[in-house]
Amino acid sequence: MSKELVVQTNDKEVVVTILENGKLLEIHRQSNDQNFLVGDIYLGRIKKIAEGLNAAFVNIGCTKDAFLHYHDLGPQLKSFLKFLSLNKSAQQSYDNQDYTPEEQINKDGYIGEVLQSGQKILIQITKESISNKGPRLTSEISLAGRYLILIAFADKISVSQKIKDRKERERLISLMQRIKPKGFGIIIRTVASNKKTEALEADLLYLINKWKNTLKNLRKKNPPARVMREMDKASLILRDLFNDDFTSIICDDEDLCDEMTDYLSTIAPDKIDIVKHYRDKDLPIFEKFGIERQMKVLLGKNVPLAKGAYLVIEHTEALHVIDVNSGMGAHIKNKQENVALDVNILAASEIARQLRLRDMGGIIVIDFIDMSEAEHRKKLYEHLKEEMKNERAKYKILPPSKFGLIQLTRQRVRPELNIETSEENPNKNDEVEAPTAHIYRLEFILENFIKEKHKSIILYTHPFIAAYLKQGWPSRRQKWFLKHKKWIKIIPRDSFKYLEYQIVDRDNKILSAYKN
Repeated sequence: MSKELVVQTNDKEVVVTILENGKLLEIHRQSNDQNFLVGDIYLGRIKKIAEGLNAAFVNIGCTKDAFLHYHDLGPQLKSFLKFLSLNKSAQQSYDNQDYTPEEQINKDGYIGEVLQSGQKILIQITKESISNKGPRLTSEISLAGRYLILIAFADKISVSQKIKDRKERERLISLMQRIKPKGFGIIIRTVASNKKTEALEADLLYLINKWKNTLKNLRKKNPPARVMREMDKASLILRDLFNDDFTSIICDDEDLCDEMTDYLSTIAPDKIDIVKHYRDKDLPIFEKFGIERQMKVLLGKNVPLAKGAYLVIEHTEALHVIDVNSGMGAHIKNKQENVALDVNILAASEIARQLRLRDMGGIIVIDFIDMSEAEHRKKLYEHLKEEMKNERAKYKILPPSKFGLIQLTRQRVRPELNIETSEENPNKNDEVEAPTAHIYRLEFILENFIKEKHKSIILYTHPFIAAYLKQGWPSRRQKWFLKHKKWIKIIPRDSFKYLEYQIVDRDNKILSAYKN
């Protein structure tokens, strides 16, 4: 398995994509003028106490006031507030190690007992502004490094649950107990497993210095103001995702390449050679690596699967709904129950990918194809859980309901990715699927049938689409032949609408069809 990080930049944003064996897994976008990112630390001012919500609205300079719930204050709130006042009034910054903590707040208390309007408070963004809601905050400040997470004023050492080896957990805890300074808590991340003492000490020192710089900046600021900025998106991806599986990091911006090389030199100096600057100005980097094509195919309302099946993904204000469709399914000669299981297994794998790709969050309801056998329903549920194992966001999956629905929740801390795959219909006051997206989707579906070694494949489609696929030298159809050594017969149908198509085999059995 190989992973690639491909980064495209323009005047407005940086788009970071992750490919696994050439397959698009994740997309992260960062606007060049975007503020209020997850992880940023702000000095804010309490604007309003909402007793009914047991929360406060905080002015951090955002157009919408940020939201701070009582349960996000952290037990050490009183220590933070006193520490904040001391640092703002002193000639030099206090150090956590020289400070005596205050008593912890009651975990079931009320926000009006500990905070009041107009009060200054140091907070960190945990969830970006989404829709009509302002950012979500916490006053329990944490700084994430490559191997460790540093928590101010805590005293506990925790280890990632994904580190299963008991001896390794004990080694890491013992090490942290020796080197952890007073006044800080530590969470040991999964990637710290089996790392040398020197690497962990260096990461801890980096985080402590970052905290000290935050305190220095604090003395110069008046609310609302940002005190510490998280890393840029590319560095965040390297910090959280980079491992030995990455074989290349390719970016079309030379300065950003240099930044990533500098960061890699501190966390993986033996890997700096995999950073490459893409210099071709004529062909955009996403088109070179087939990313643009995958985005058009995978991020629309209809997502094709193998064997003619497809997903329909709908978004509402309250939840997301994913419907699994078998397509025609006639090419599968097994009985209907096995057809349903085969398609559902394919769909579960793609759904796990779609959640990461679109960064979907909240409540997600999946309507799989009905299956009568309990063993098959259990197999599908276990398969979906297995596919979700690499998910970094917090999630929970419920077993299939008596209606055959599977429900899950997934944490979302940033606005959901939304890439437009449709365009204006010149004949009506609505939108249609972009022609390029339709062609890419047809190619994807045909390639799946070619791989299944059907002896003959015929495509019936609208005359305009048929003409486009056959025109030029080499034509789109000729490129398919050179790539797959398989000739696709294309027949125009005047009665078909623009996006309508039908794919049949030599026995005239329908393999896949779409009628808009």
